[in-house]
Amino acid sequence: MTTMNISLPESLKDFVDEQVKRGYGTSSEYVRELIRKDQDRERVRGLLLKGAASPATPPADKAYFRKLRTRVRRAPKAAGRS
Repeated sequence: MTTMNISLPESLKDFVDEQVKRGYGTSSEYVRELIRKDQDRERVRGLLLKGAASPATPPADKAYFRKLRTRVRRAPKAAGRS
């Protein structure tokens, strides 16, 4: 693990300290959690943009799900499954 020093205004430091008191073990754990959430947000945003740019497909209506169930029922059982 590597170390990073950051500078915060007093009001933000107080906020981080309060979050640590509410359940985060350390300020580093709090910041790591924020970064993970931001990474997740970026990943979801990318997926949404990719989906929005993809061609339209037919709606998933009752007929679609009926065909899907039929296809699944007819599919060979996976090896090792009972």
